[in-house]
Amino acid sequence: MEEKEKDSKFEEEQDMTPNEQQSSEAQEEKTNEQPDREDHSRKARKKRSERQVEELNTKVEEMGHKLAEMNDKYMRIYSEYENYRKRTSLEKAGLILNGGKDVIKLMLPVIDDMERALANMADGDAAKEGMLLIHKNMLNALQQKGLKPMDAMGAKFDENFHEAITQIPAPTPEAKGTVIDVVKKGYFLNEEVLRFAQVVVAN
Repeated sequence: MEEKEKDSKFEEEQDMTPNEQQSSEAQEEKTNEQPDREDHSRKARKKRSERQVEELNTKVEEMGHKLAEMNDKYMRIYSEYENYRKRTSLEKAGLILNGGKDVIKLMLPVIDDMERALANMADGDAAKEGMLLIHKNMLNALQQKGLKPMDAMGAKFDENFHEAITQIPAPTPEAKGTVIDVVKKGYFLNEEVLRFAQVVVAN
């Protein structure tokens, strides 16, 4: 059977003209080249896809770096703003608390003079009674603004609050290093020293 098919094919080829034979051979070559072209085209598409993926990955990586830089800049600006806000809030609070500091400080010598005058006035004097009332009202008004007298008498000498203008021998061993006399009273303003107490210290 196979021999008959071969003979038949041979007879067909013998019956073909030379041009027909060349055309048949060309058709066979085209048929053989077709898979090669498809394979080449598939490889080219694959390379193009891989290149596009690489480009996309590069762009994503660049965008990630830019995003990190922008986030870092944002955090720096935010931190600077927070520091500025806290600093201005503290300054504002300080101004509110100590806004009248200079005025109050100017009033302290007047209070000192009043207290010296009261110490030299006789008890029962009508003028002394009036002066005491004025002194009390003035201190009450200033205390509402945060003024507070410093209690230095008998306290241990502390350079953070006291200014020693002189030293004298201690009358007893226990009194050594303590304040035994207050020459000028010290004051706090909102828990801060407004004026140091001028004191005499036992040595």
